Amino acid sequence: MSAYKTNNKVVAWIEERLPIFSMLQHSAVEYPTPRNLNYWWNFGSLAGFMLVVMILTGVFLVMNYTPNTHMAFESVDRIMRDVNYGWLLRYLHSNGASMFFILVYIHIMRGMYYGSYKAPRELLWWVGIAIYLAMMATGFLGYVLPWGQMSFWGATVITNLFSAIPVVGPHIVTWLWGGFSVGNPTLNRFFSLHYLFPFVIFALVFVHLWALHTVKSNNPLGIDVKSPQDTIPFHPYYTIKDLFGIGVFLMFYLSFVFFAPNFFGEPDNYIPANPMMTPPHIVPEWYYLPFYAILRSIPDKLGGVVAMFSAILVLLFLPWLDSSKVRSGKFRPIFKQLFWLFLADCFVLGWVGAQVPSPNVTLIGRFATVYYFAHFLVILPLLGKFEKARPLPASISAPVLKGGGMAAGAHAQPMEKA
Repeated sequence: MSAYKTNNKVVAWIEERLPIFSMLQHSAVEYPTPRNLNYWWNFGSLAGFMLVVMILTGVFLVMNYTPNTHMAFESVDRIMRDVNYGWLLRYLHSNGASMFFILVYIHIMRGMYYGSYKAPRELLWWVGIAIYLAMMATGFLGYVLPWGQMSFWGATVITNLFSAIPVVGPHIVTWLWGGFSVGNPTLNRFFSLHYLFPFVIFALVFVHLWALHTVKSNNPLGIDVKSPQDTIPFHPYYTIKDLFGIGVFLMFYLSFVFFAPNFFGEPDNYIPANPMMTPPHIVPEWYYLPFYAILRSIPDKLGGVVAMFSAILVLLFLPWLDSSKVRSGKFRPIFKQLFWLFLADCFVLGWVGAQVPSPNVTLIGRFATVYYFAHFLVILPLLGKFEKARPLPASISAPVLKGGGMAAGAHAQPMEKA
């Protein structure tokens, strides 16, 4: 029997048979949340909001899209010109993909800085990386659907990467294409998967939230909740904070939709796909550029593919590669500086991925690639052994209630079990 109390007979009748209201009460209202979460913690809820926008706009776009190589480009043009508010749906969706990745990248970097991948949140981190991988696949599949020049040649280049896999590689490519070149079967397969994957992401987000509510939220101090005064109810404190964040984000998002809708677009993709004319510079969407740079920095095709996928998969091992007992970068002076250096390295890789290959660009890309992997495989393990962390507060509430001061006699202590 549910402990949820209500005077509404309809709600009580539903609650007795399906305790959904008590679950919402616990998860979205009473859920005890660390009282010191800052605005970096808004980006998780903003990413969830963006996922809903992408699914809704995608459903309506599908009603007017034709997944056929002879009609796909024209059907997108028709959505823009003839469908009521079709231009708005398309620009919300196309710019929404970039917004979604911006939010998720900030969310991941926040987790890396504050140690949100450390015990007991390893599975929470893994599910988050699975969401990111599903997003990358969904974004690539969607980029092919307009069937412009960059759609066709991007699909050709990326799917051909699988041919580097010994023995089975060519068979995988043929299966992906549905034939012996990128064509109508390829577009149909990509369209079907692009429609399916957002719902897979939605399911993974549900698991992500389930894991989060099991191990509880991390916080900027990286220390565990020790008493009730360390927490506050999620509602109204963080619901109001999240709504404010959504308002600010919408101003940023809609400024692109209404005033610079093609800012993130590639000009060649506004030309119908032509298998007989290769674009002078084939480049993926901006959110893939760092990994594209890693791929190009390795002269061997198989080595480049392995390095590109390893650049993402190495994140799965981050909870063990970073052996420091202190979670938050606030108390790790050397880690803090190297984190920003790593972030700068990611931007350099993004710049390299967008450039036309040249000896100097390739050299910069190789140095940036080496540093990228060195950060995870060399620097973080060594920091955990030799870095001396600053003293931690006695509790979450100590800095909040005492004006940010450290508790007397506090020392840098290892993480405790949540």
